[in-house]
Amino acid sequence: MPTSPTARPMYPPTLWAARGRHVGSAAEDTVRRTLQRLKDDHVVDDFLEPPDEPTEESGPAGTPGPRIFEARWRAPGDVTVRARLILEPASAGGQEWTLLAEAEEAWDLAWPSPATVFWPDDPDVTWDRDTATGLRLRGINTLPDDDKAVRRLLKEAGRSPWNIHVVVHEAMTPDHRGRVPLAQWLPPGLRHRVVEHRAAPQQLRVVNWALEDFGVQVPRGGAVVLPGTPAPDDYAAGDFSVRTVFLDGSEPTALIAAVTSFAALARPLPDDAVAALGSLREDWRLLTLEEELARERKLVAMYAEALEAMTQSRDLYREAAERAAEALAVYRESAGAAPAGPPPADPPASPLRGLTRTLDRFRGVARAPRPRSDGGAAGEPPRPGE
Repeated sequence: MPTSPTARPMYPPTLWAARGRHVGSAAEDTVRRTLQRLKDDHVVDDFLEPPDEPTEESGPAGTPGPRIFEARWRAPGDVTVRARLILEPASAGGQEWTLLAEAEEAWDLAWPSPATVFWPDDPDVTWDRDTATGLRLRGINTLPDDDKAVRRLLKEAGRSPWNIHVVVHEAMTPDHRGRVPLAQWLPPGLRHRVVEHRAAPQQLRVVNWALEDFGVQVPRGGAVVLPGTPAPDDYAAGDFSVRTVFLDGSEPTALIAAVTSFAALARPLPDDAVAALGSLREDWRLLTLEEELARERKLVAMYAEALEAMTQSRDLYREAAERAAEALAVYRESAGAAPAGPPPADPPASPLRGLTRTLDRFRGVARAPRPRSDGGAAGEPPRPGE
């Protein structure tokens, strides 16, 4: 089973996050209409669509960048929630969206889902597609018949860092009562973050074969919550495996408890969520009058501190320059009043030069002719008869 790096930022307890894909048309208009309707109904305090600004995600000049929608509302208990939806440009597969909502207190899964603030809670509006697998977030997703397709699909699901993937094995083909999606039983805060995969009775072997790399197995007639990538540090396959799921229309309490417990684990933030959370906190534009006033006061205080620092720096520079000028004047006066001293002595001779001169003298003595005893010069041949 993959392990999560300890250095990665973790999900704050105040954060709700999800990612999906809208595969229909007019996604931006759908979001605008939903937000306006909820504002008119006083469900949302206010919303804003900030103007386009160049960002790191923007493409070349003339290429549309992501659209951003901000909304603010109050959860039960008068808790303020700020949410940001990032809607990517349209492509052949639709439009990907990333939604982060942060509350003033720890997030309660019983609160309304932030997804239904931006998207209509209508099964006919196709905004609820998982980006990793392309499957629905609010329905039942039957595994394909081909074994290789099953393996490929579950590999993609197991590597998903955003949504929670659950695999349910049907011990026998259920009737209409067993075709109730798990999302309908989950608390509102989980309904749009869970992807339910259904394996047919004969698919148990291929499913467990596909899940071997993640260290989990599906019990016959049971279910398992996949760890995702990176996996939570406290994930243990046995704690999130349910031995029996009765697909008879009754509430699957054990499976609901497993999914809810998994959602409560401390999990690393996906890389894209780190940037999106920073944008939510630092680039927030939908401010109340009090927040705007507080921000302006903060800016004024910051500018005042910067001006004070510049003034102090200027005064210190001026003081240092004046002291330097005084010291230079004193030096010049003392240099002019001092009596002229003797000329500087010759620098001491180099020891190497003295040694060279001594050697030269020895060479001169060695080359001088020595006098002969007969009075002739040294080196002359002796005279005849001598």
